[in-house]
Amino acid sequence: MAVDADRKAGMFWLTGSQQFQMMRGVSETLAGRVAVMNLLGFSGRERHRRRLDVQPFLPAPERLKEREASAVTLGLKKAYQDIWLGSFPALTAGPAKDRDLFYSSYLQTYLQRDVKDLAQVGSEASFLRFLKACAARTAQMLNLTELARDADISVNTAKNWLSILQASLQVRLLQPYHTSATKRLVKTPKLYFLDTGLCAYLTDWSSAATLEAGAMSGAILETYVFTEMLKSWWHAGKMPQVYYYRDKEGKEIDFLFVQDQMFHPVEVRKSTSPRREWATPFTALDRFKRGWAEGGVVCLCREMLPLSDKVTAIPLGLI
Repeated sequence: MAVDADRKAGMFWLTGSQQFQMMRGVSETLAGRVAVMNLLGFSGRERHRRRLDVQPFLPAPERLKEREASAVTLGLKKAYQDIWLGSFPALTAGPAKDRDLFYSSYLQTYLQRDVKDLAQVGSEASFLRFLKACAARTAQMLNLTELARDADISVNTAKNWLSILQASLQVRLLQPYHTSATKRLVKTPKLYFLDTGLCAYLTDWSSAATLEAGAMSGAILETYVFTEMLKSWWHAGKMPQVYYYRDKEGKEIDFLFVQDQMFHPVEVRKSTSPRREWATPFTALDRFKRGWAEGGVVCLCREMLPLSDKVTAIPLGLI
């Protein structure tokens, strides 16, 4: 099985679909005697050669301080260049120089080999159309009926193909936080692509500049923040309890970590100038008896700044 070599000696990095094949084979032969880790592409810290021996991301003061010392400064242009390029090792630290050729080849390999191994897909063209429809909906609440309609397939087929994308670590569904006592909360998951470069390629953004200025600018930034936070946990061998929050009155918080029975909310903003009103959405959590701990707003500011006594503006490169 072909793999992309990591820059750290003796390590290897697998694509999501390759991981699925390896995990399936390992679990059949070494059940109970192996640890399985989900490895995505390079994190921003790995790409920019920053410290990796830090705790997984949480918007808590002690963790932010630890990460701040080795954070990279990401301005608007550099941030979207990283987002547009994606995180595959071959592109960020390997031999691949032509980004479009790399993703074209990756898709062809994924469609012709891995998808056929995972399920019976009668039409590669239909599956590619489905992939593009999913990419266009990153960071949005999942509506299977609309997704199936745009891909010109049945809802049952859309469900089956979505499970393939999840199993091969192309996408992840972020579940909403809800309890039986809070019936006003929505229960529909949000869809996120796990590589922003592949997502941008599938949605036909020809450059980082057009992506930044286009209609998907906010959604792709939110997707990037989600994947970076997820990598900080997964690559440390840990699984975060993370959700999103939205009630039927339209109040929404992008990400909601639950740690030690406390909420740690996170919002994402595409701005270089933090504002105090950014902390307002977090007050929606006051309805819960457990209360909420420190929260953060990830944005393009250059240094951490307090927005309230419990909310901090967090530079994108600090994640």
